[in-house]
Amino acid sequence: MTNPIIKRIQLSDGREITLETGKLAKQADGSVTLRMGDTMLLATVCAAKDATPGTDFMPLQVEYREKFASAGRFPGGFLKREGRPSDSEILTSRLIDRVLRPLFPDDYHADVFVNVILFSSNGEDMPDALAGLAASAALAVSDIPFNGPISEVRVARIDGKLVINPTFKELQKADLDIMVGATMDNIMMVEGEMNEVSEAELLDAIKFAHEEIKKHCLVQIELTEAVGKTVKREYSHEDKDEELRKLVWDTCYQQAYAVAASQNPNKHERIDAFEAILNNFIETIPEEEREEKLPLISRYYHDVEKEAMRRCILDEGKRLDGRKTTEIRPIWSEVDFIPGPHGAALFTRGETQSLTTVTLGTKLDEKMVDDALVHDTDRFLLHYNFPPFSTGEARPQRGTGRREIGHGNLANRALKRMIPDDYPYVVRVVSDILESNGSSSMATVCAGTLALMDAGVKIKKPVSGIAMGLISENKGQKYAILSDILGDEDHLGDMDFKVCGTLDGITATQMDIKVDGLSYEILEEALAQAKAGREHIMSKMMETISEPRADMKPHAPRIEVIEIPKDFIGAVIGPSGKIIQGIQEETGATITIEEVNNKGRVEVSATNKASIDAAMNKIKGIVAVPEVGEVYKATVRSVMPYGLFCEFLPGKDGLLHISEVDWQRFESIEDTGIKEGDKIDVKLIDIDSRSGKFKLSRKVLLPRPAKEDKN
Repeated sequence: MTNPIIKRIQLSDGREITLETGKLAKQADGSVTLRMGDTMLLATVCAAKDATPGTDFMPLQVEYREKFASAGRFPGGFLKREGRPSDSEILTSRLIDRVLRPLFPDDYHADVFVNVILFSSNGEDMPDALAGLAASAALAVSDIPFNGPISEVRVARIDGKLVINPTFKELQKADLDIMVGATMDNIMMVEGEMNEVSEAELLDAIKFAHEEIKKHCLVQIELTEAVGKTVKREYSHEDKDEELRKLVWDTCYQQAYAVAASQNPNKHERIDAFEAILNNFIETIPEEEREEKLPLISRYYHDVEKEAMRRCILDEGKRLDGRKTTEIRPIWSEVDFIPGPHGAALFTRGETQSLTTVTLGTKLDEKMVDDALVHDTDRFLLHYNFPPFSTGEARPQRGTGRREIGHGNLANRALKRMIPDDYPYVVRVVSDILESNGSSSMATVCAGTLALMDAGVKIKKPVSGIAMGLISENKGQKYAILSDILGDEDHLGDMDFKVCGTLDGITATQMDIKVDGLSYEILEEALAQAKAGREHIMSKMMETISEPRADMKPHAPRIEVIEIPKDFIGAVIGPSGKIIQGIQEETGATITIEEVNNKGRVEVSATNKASIDAAMNKIKGIVAVPEVGEVYKATVRSVMPYGLFCEFLPGKDGLLHISEVDWQRFESIEDTGIKEGDKIDVKLIDIDSRSGKFKLSRKVLLPRPAKEDKN
C-alpha cells in the first residue's frame, strides 16, 4: 500500500487545489498529481545522471499533453489516437518552459524532461493555468537542482474585478487575460491579451497574480520538506581551467569592448569582428591543444563578449548599433506592392523585416479547432514563418517549430480584438520574416496592421508593437532599459518584454525575465518607455497608410450576409441540397448557411456583385411569404390544356388558369402564344385555405377592354 503525501491550496473563491505525491509514477525522479475539482494533471520529471560531454546549455524539454479521454471524447482522424501536439498544447508547454528554464543552475547541463498530462477535465476549469504549478511541484519532490519553486496563474478581469484562474465560461467575459509565472520573490514570465488596458492596469494584474503565486510556492516548500528532498543531487557538469579563462579575458576583453563600443549598425560586420577576435586567440593556442581546449575557449569568450556589451551599455550608455537606450531603429514600410494577395505590407525596422499578406475568405475557410477540451472554429488566423535565410544561415528549412507557433500566437493576440465582431470574412494573416535582428514578432504586428488596412479590413484601430530589453546588475541597483532591442541584446540581456497596443491601450504582451530582483518600479518604467516607443512606431506606420482602404481589392471575394427565419433553412438548402446547389451553379456564387441564435445566417460570396445579387434575389424569393395582391415576375414551368403553372417565387408554383391569361377568351392554351420558359408578370389573387395552392392572374394586370355598344 502507498502512503501518499497531500498538500492543499485554497483559492479565494473556495476552490481547492490538491498536490499529491507518492502514489503515481513513483519511478520518475519526481511526480505529482494535481487536482482541482474533477480536473486532474499528472506531472513527472526525469533527469539524466550526468551531462552529455560538450553540452554547455540547459537541455530542458517540456511536454504538455491533453488526453481526449479526459473529456470523454474520441480523437478525430483515421487512427483515433492522440498524435502530434496541438498548437494549444505547444503554447502551454512553452509557458512552462519559459518559467522553469532560467531557474536551473547555470552550470547544470543534464537532460531534463518535464511531462504534464491532463487525465481528467470537468470542462470548466482551465488546465493550462495549473500546468506550471504541477511541473514545479514535480521538481520540488525530486532531487534535481532547481532554484524554485514557481507557480503560474491566469488572471482575468471580469466586470472590473480581477479573478484568479477563471473558468472557460468566465473567461469569455474578460477584457484582460494574462498568464503570470513567478517565484516567491520574482516575476519570471507574463503573457496575455487584453482590450486596450493601461500600463497601470496591467501592472496591477501582475501584482495580483504574484500574491497568489506566493501561496502556491509556500505549499510546495512544505511538500519538499515532507518528502525529504531539501538536499538536491550533487553534480559537476563543467570542466574548468582558471588559467585558460584568465588568459581569454586578459587577451580578448579589451578587443571585444572596442567592437562593442564601435557602434557599428551592421549586424554581420559586428559578428565577423567578434569572431575574428576569437579566431585570432585560438591561433595562439598550440595546435595539438586546440581541439581539447576549444569548448572551454568558446564558453569563456562568450562570457567576455557578454560582459563587454553589458559594460558598454551600463557604464557609457553605448548600444551595439550606436543608438540611445530609448531610440528606435530607422523604419520604412510600404503597402500594395504584391498583386496576388488581398492585402500586403512590407515593414522594415533596422535589420528586421516582415513581408505580411492578408487573404480574405468565407465560412468555408474557417479553421476547425478539435482539441481535447475545445471544439470550435477560428475566423482570424495569423501564421508566422522564420526561414533560415532571414539571419543568413545556411541550413535547411524544416516544418513549423514551437518558436514560430509562439511568435505567431503573440501577434494573433495583439491584432484579433481589432477585427470587428460582425466582420463577415475569415481573415488569414501570414508574416514571412525576410530579415531578422530582434523583434521580428513585433514587426509582424506592425506589418499585419498595415496589410489589414491595405486589404480594406475595417479594423477598429491600428496596432503597433515593440520589444524592450534590460541590462542590470546588483539585483537591479544599476540598470538600463533598452527600446527596440537587437538580437544580441535579447540573447545577452536580462529581459525580453514585448508590448503591443493601440494609441489607447495595450492589446497583448509577452515578458521573459532571466534575472532575480527585478522590481515593479523597473517594470513600470519599462512599460512607460515602451508606450513612447509604440507611439513613435505608430506615427511612422501612419505615414504609409493611416486608415483602412475604402474598398477591397478587385479580386477579393465579396460577401453579403442575410438572416432568415430558422424555419426556412431547410427550404433554402432543399432536399439533399438541391436548391442551394442549383442557386450556386446558376449564379456562380458560394453560399453557406448555419443556425446562429435561433436564426439562419446565410453568407453569399463571389468575386463580382452581379453573382451575389442574383443569388440573394433567389434566397430572398425562397424565404419570402407570398401575399395576395402582390405582383411577381413569374417563369412558365409547364403548359397544361387548362392553364399554365408558373414559378412566381423560388420553389413556389401557382396556376394561371386559361381564363386568367387575358380578357380575351381562348379556345386552347396554345392560342395564348405563351410557351414554357417565358417570363410574365402575374398577380397572386388567392391562396386556397385548405390545400395552400396559389391562384394567379395575368389579365387583372392588363387594361380591361371597353364594352362594345350593342346599339
